[in-house]
Amino acid sequence: MEHRADTVSRGRAAGSGLIAAWCLVAVAEPLALAFSAASAPFVAVGEAFIDLIPPGLKDAVVDLFGTYDKPVLFGAMALVYSAAALGIGLLGRRSLALAASLLAVLGLVAALAVLSRSHTTVLDLVPTAVGTAIGVGALILLLRLAVDVPPGEAEDDGLAIDARRRRFLVAALTTGALAVAVGVLGRAAAGARAAAEVARTLFAVPAPAVPAPPIPAAAQVDLAGMPPFLTPAADFYRIDTALAVPRIDARTWSLRVTGLVEHELQIGIDELLAEPMTEAHVTLTCVSNPVGGDLAGNATWTGVPVRTLLERAGVRAGADMVLSRSVDGFTASTPLEALTDERAALLAVGMNGRPLPLEHGYPVRMVVTGLYGYVSATKWLEELRVTRFADETAYWTDRGWSERGPIKIASRIDVPRPSARVGAGTVELGGTAWAQQRGIARVEVRVDDGPWQDAQLGASAGDDCWRQWSFTWEGASSGEHRATVRATGGDGEEQTPDRADPVPDGASGWHSITFRVA
Repeated sequence: MEHRADTVSRGRAAGSGLIAAWCLVAVAEPLALAFSAASAPFVAVGEAFIDLIPPGLKDAVVDLFGTYDKPVLFGAMALVYSAAALGIGLLGRRSLALAASLLAVLGLVAALAVLSRSHTTVLDLVPTAVGTAIGVGALILLLRLAVDVPPGEAEDDGLAIDARRRRFLVAALTTGALAVAVGVLGRAAAGARAAAEVARTLFAVPAPAVPAPPIPAAAQVDLAGMPPFLTPAADFYRIDTALAVPRIDARTWSLRVTGLVEHELQIGIDELLAEPMTEAHVTLTCVSNPVGGDLAGNATWTGVPVRTLLERAGVRAGADMVLSRSVDGFTASTPLEALTDERAALLAVGMNGRPLPLEHGYPVRMVVTGLYGYVSATKWLEELRVTRFADETAYWTDRGWSERGPIKIASRIDVPRPSARVGAGTVELGGTAWAQQRGIARVEVRVDDGPWQDAQLGASAGDDCWRQWSFTWEGASSGEHRATVRATGGDGEEQTPDRADPVPDGASGWHSITFRVA
């Protein structure tokens, strides 16, 4: 299967590689919907890449792109994959066998990535195997059709060459169209099956036995541009390690309580929903949130206190940590006392009165107030392992983050936005502040080098959720100005001005913005 390079144009050869490689993906990705989420080759390679890159680079990506980190990763992967496909196609000008082998190697790499994921089996290789076979077949067909003068034949006339080029073009378009069609049909069929398995109509969020206090109307500061006091699920930040949202059939889901306990437990969804529910307003915060960042969200959560199951299991002496595990293999190390004291530490099944969205942990996740999410907010929960910090570590602590993760007091300016233009005279500022478990007692604002002045606080809905504030600056003169905010917690702790990066235990420092008065 050797080719003469001068009988295949670079463009047709490169196009053959590109079409064939994306045929592999177009077939394998939708087929994966009928298997586990980790069986999708693009997803598996991306997750394996995340596991291998240095923690500092990973943190820099989150800092730079925030909740867009996953689309950016997929975009970069698509560019690299396309470049490799073009190269494979060009190599096919001289050796069709080499090109086909290299595309098969890409499929093999994807298959190994699939097998490296938690809970995958040999059966999960089916999508990648089928996609690779079709992709390699498409490459061989297209490269053969791309030849103007077949090896061993005399130079053909122009009309024959034009006919061969037309056949190649038709084959390329047909191959691409069929791959897209297979992908669309496969996604529709498998997606319907997946949707049936994770149908959120399986249960309604039970009425809480312990309801959260009503949220005062004055908790929401009436100022244009302010975020809603309760963050809608669609707008709630999402930072996790799952490139594909796990597809869980709640009817077969179960949670195990293992480790240093008197009696190991396994509980299904019906048994969990039969437990008395607690409702709580809790602000969750990502440890990667920079000063003034938006990786924080406030919601009303409904669930079973974690201590209910821990008490039933009987925690043994000497335990000081619970290692929670997600179905995708992610782990978080939560201090045992945070799950057994009186704080809101829930096995949550509801968010703002509705079942958890798929991307926020359906059917069951953890919500623990006062701790950053990386040590407490495990989604798609499947195991609680009672253990010791000295004996086991978790996903992010293995990558250089602190093992306990208490949330630091923080405040930010939401209005006006940085670099905004506002009118002279009176300028309205507003924002949010949080100090979970302690509450916010005071917020102060400073404009330029002026004195600190008290902001007006919105009504409190509890110490575990954020508090909004507003401030009116009178006599604003034209030009560029700088506003700074700081908060004081209910325990008297004043927010530190000392700047610290998120690594290893969360950012600190005052938030400032500049804006221009017209």
